This record gives sequence, structure tokens and C-alpha cells, in this order.
Amino acid sequence: MVSRTELQVIRTVLGKQSWRARAGESRQQVAAVCYRIRKRKLEFLLVQTRKGRWTFPKGGVVHGLTHAQSAGLEAFEEAGVHGRIEETCFTTYTLRKRGNSSPALTHAHLCEVLRLEMPQEANRRPTWFPPEQTQACLGERRTSHDGRALARVVVRAIFRIQRLQANSGAGMDSLQKVRFEASETRRLIARTALVAYVGRRKTQPPPPLLELDDASRKILRIEASTDDQRFSD
Repeated sequence: MVSRTELQVIRTVLGKQSWRARAGESRQQVAAVCYRIRKRKLEFLLVQTRKGRWTFPKGGVVHGLTHAQSAGLEAFEEAGVHGRIEETCFTTYTLRKRGNSSPALTHAHLCEVLRLEMPQEANRRPTWFPPEQTQACLGERRTSHDGRALARVVVRAIFRIQRLQANSGAGMDSLQKVRFEASETRRLIARTALVAYVGRRKTQPPPPLLELDDASRKILRIEASTDDQRFSD
């Protein structure tokens, strides 16, 4: 397990830049929308901010890493996630900021959680929620604008997960494994690591079919009536 001190060193070695934009640059962040399917029921993993709000694991883009790898790193640090992440962003969202700071555009990546360990960051409280409760938690202690923006992320995640399951049944799989582990035999950057994208699963059985509950179906019906956006592969 990588220690917090090692991660701080890693960030320095990798040249992680602050997510605060320099003059003339747009601010961008990445989020890992972490999920699992247990007994055919969908659940999302949220963590708490320092102000006590529920959120997806998110942060700045790490210099030298892709957006997906950066999102995977945030999921590992904030929630202790080991899993598989999709390289392509499935949606973006912007939360309004108080004061004069400009809002950051956040790129959301789906992350299928395979296992959890103790988060590297303290007081994050990773917790699983069904879709409707996920939306409710994300809306707590936020403006109505930000609550709606995050609720739409949940809906679009459900659409995307359904599409991924359909593709997996057809032999296609766009989720790739990102692992973080310590190794005394590798250089610092490698051991900190990102042993990223080891390839597609070839012999594993297909995932269990997703069975949406009534609340999730209602969420999708409402979204379908107000938003015609659909996702391509």
C-alpha cells in the first residue's frame, strides 16, 4: 500500500500542477464516477469534502497522465478504489464557485470498483448509495444549479453503464484496469504507480445484468423527457 508521504513525493516527481489555473488558462478537473453492481443492483460510491458535502472523487489533471489516469488516481487517494476506468469521458459538468474564481470544467469518467482499501486521504468516508439517494446526497448543502448538474451526471452514468453492459455482452469492453501498488523493485514513479491499462478482459465472464429499481427508472424517464442527449461509443 502506498503511503501518503509517498504519494506526495510522487506528485512532485510527476510534476502534478495545481488545479488552480494560471493566467490565460482554463481550469479543468477530472472526476471518477465509481460504481458497482451487486445482486443486479447499481450503487455509486461517494466521498465527503472537507466541508462535509458528498461528491465524486475528483481533482486536478496530473501532468504526464491522461484524464482517465488522473481520475483513477483521485479514486485511489480519496476512496481507496482499485478498479477499471473508461478512457473516454462520458460527460462534463461545471459547478458554480463563490467569489471571483472562475468555475472549473470537470470531465467525468466511469470507474467500475473491483475492491476497496483504506483511502490515502483522511476523513473522506467512502459510502455506497443507490442512484436516487446518490442524487439526493449530491444535492445536499449545494445550490439548486449545482444539485441539478450533479443529478444529471448520475443519470448519464446510468445510461452509459447500460451501454457498456450491452457492449460487453457483444464481446466489447472499454473499461481498462488501473492499479496502484508499491513495489520495492521498481523506480519511484513506477512503484507509485500507475500500472495502468493492462488490457481488455479476455476470459472473465460477462458482468451481471443491471436491474434498475423503480426509483432509477423514474430518474431515467424524467431525464429522457427533458434531455435528448445520447451517448456514442
